[in-house]
Amino acid sequence: MSQLRIGSFEDFEKFIGLELGLSDYHKITQEQINQFATATLDHQWIHTDPERAKAEGAFGDTIAHGYLTLSIVPYLWGQIVKVENLKMMVNYGIEHLRFAHPVLVNNEVRLNANLKSVVNLRGTIKAEVNVKLEIKDQKKPAFTGVLVFLYHFQ
Repeated sequence: MSQLRIGSFEDFEKFIGLELGLSDYHKITQEQINQFATATLDHQWIHTDPERAKAEGAFGDTIAHGYLTLSIVPYLWGQIVKVENLKMMVNYGIEHLRFAHPVLVNNEVRLNANLKSVVNLRGTIKAEVNVKLEIKDQKKPAFTGVLVFLYHFQ
């Protein structure tokens, strides 16, 4: 997939209501899950104990932390859109976030992004992006939500 390049408010404006693109698939490994557990101090067995998860868990294997799936959004977003000519960018918020389906270890996920709106706030651009984290070969996404970014162009 080719990366969309945005360098101004006017560039963003052209894509309101349109799909911005899809990232590549990213495989969620047990190593990544374990590293996230260490970083966040969340060592719940459903994430970090494959044998117990297979024996006692509802999903037949370990699952990624919901916040792990959310934390890879900047990486996946960067594959879809390259915002150029910036002084500063701020992750402003996430609205309507819903975790809809667990991501099992070794599942592959990708980000699907659609530009909901863009507003010029006296030189700072507020972009709202509808996103869903798709799981390969699953009908339901891992999550859906609206990412809110603030961009200040040169």
